[in-house]
Amino acid sequence: MENEKVEYLINMINDMDIKDKLRLEICMSQSKWSELIYNTKEYYEKFDKMLKDIDEEYRTTLINFGKYKLVMFAMSKLMEMDITEQNKVALYLFNNIK
Repeated sequence: MENEKVEYLINMINDMDIKDKLRLEICMSQSKWSELIYNTKEYYEKFDKMLKDIDEEYRTTLINFGKYKLVMFAMSKLMEMDITEQNKVALYLFNNIK
């Protein structure tokens, strides 16, 4: 069951455009509910800069991530996973963004 949940979310991430991948990364880095093993501050700064470079709206206004349904759906699926599964997805996403 664990691998199915991780695989499902990875497939969803693969279908996202780069902006949504970055939005998801930023949401994950800012979330207090997860116990991810990566350096959230370092990743937040990296992905925040990347998103600002390609998204005028993000660069100039306070974004309500709730309006990005796919990102929020992915976050809800992550919240249902255990720590090991969350970290597998997070590491995949980190390595997938260029």
